[in-house]
Amino acid sequence: MLELLSDLKKGKRGAIAKAITIVENNPKETKKLLKIIFKDSGTSSIIGITGPAGAGKSSLINKTVISLKKLGTKPAVLAIDPTSHVTGGAILGDRVRMTESTDSGTYIRSIASRGATGAVSHSLRNSIRILEYAGFNPIIIESVGAGQTEVEISNIADITVVVFNPNTGDSIQTIKAGLTEIGDIYVVNKSDLAGTNQLFDAVRDYIGDSKRNPTILKTSVKKNSGITVFAKTLKDMMIIKNKFKVEKDLQRFEAELKDIVLNNIKKKVDEMLESDKSFSTYIKKLQLKTLDPFTVGDKLTKSLLK
Repeated sequence: MLELLSDLKKGKRGAIAKAITIVENNPKETKKLLKIIFKDSGTSSIIGITGPAGAGKSSLINKTVISLKKLGTKPAVLAIDPTSHVTGGAILGDRVRMTESTDSGTYIRSIASRGATGAVSHSLRNSIRILEYAGFNPIIIESVGAGQTEVEISNIADITVVVFNPNTGDSIQTIKAGLTEIGDIYVVNKSDLAGTNQLFDAVRDYIGDSKRNPTILKTSVKKNSGITVFAKTLKDMMIIKNKFKVEKDLQRFEAELKDIVLNNIKKKVDEMLESDKSFSTYIKKLQLKTLDPFTVGDKLTKSLLK
C-alpha cells in the first residue's frame, strides 16, 4: 500500500490504474486507501460533460483537453461506461477517440456504472479522489445523457456541460426531456453541419433566458473551431465556481453519506432475509394468493426492525 501511495503521489499511470481498479472491485482495500488519501482530496474542479449519444462528446473532450493543457492545467478524464467491463464498448470507443489527448499525457479511464444505490457516484467519487491525489485538475467526467446518471453527475460536478449535435433529428425534444435543468454551459457541437444555427437559436430561446443564465457555445472538432473559446470558458468558470466549493461540498457529502448508509442497510437486509425462514414461507403465501405483497412487505419490515 505504501509503495502504491508513493507512486500515486508521483502521478504514475500504473499506480493510478491499480488504485481505480481497487476502488471498483475491492471494498475492503478501498476503505484502507480512502482513509489515507481523503484528507488530500476535494481540491480539483470537477467538470461533467453529458449529452445525447452521437453528440461527439469524446472527440470534443479530446481537443478541449489539449487546449486546457495549453492554459496551464493538468486535466484527466473519467468516461462512464453505462454497460459493463465485459463488453468494453465505451472503453474501446472512448480510447480510440481520445488518442491525441492520451498521447499528450492526459490520464483517461473508463469506469463501469453498477446497480447499487448511487452506483455511478460510488466508484466515481473515489476515482476522482485518486486523480486529485495524483495531482490532476480539472477532472472531466464524460457520460451519455441517460436519466438518473445525469442527476448523479450534476450533483458531483462543479461545472456541468451539455453537448448537442444538429444532426440528430430529435435534438429539440432531447433539450425538453430533462437536460435543461443541469447545464452551466451548453455546447452545439459539430457546428459545421447544417441545422446548427436553428439548434443554437432553439437552445438559446429555450434555456438561455432561465434564471441560471448558462453560457451557450458552438464548436466543431472537424474544423477545429470554438475549442479554444470553450476551454477558456471552462478555465474561467473553474475560478468562479471555486468560490462556492464549500457549499457544494456540503451537498456532495450529504449525498455520499446517504448512499453509503442506504447501501449498508441494503446489504444487511439482504443477509437477514436470506437467513429468515419466514421469508420463503411468505413467498409461498404470495404464490397461493393467501396474502398480498404489501401485507407481506409490512410484516417482514416489522420483524426486521425489531
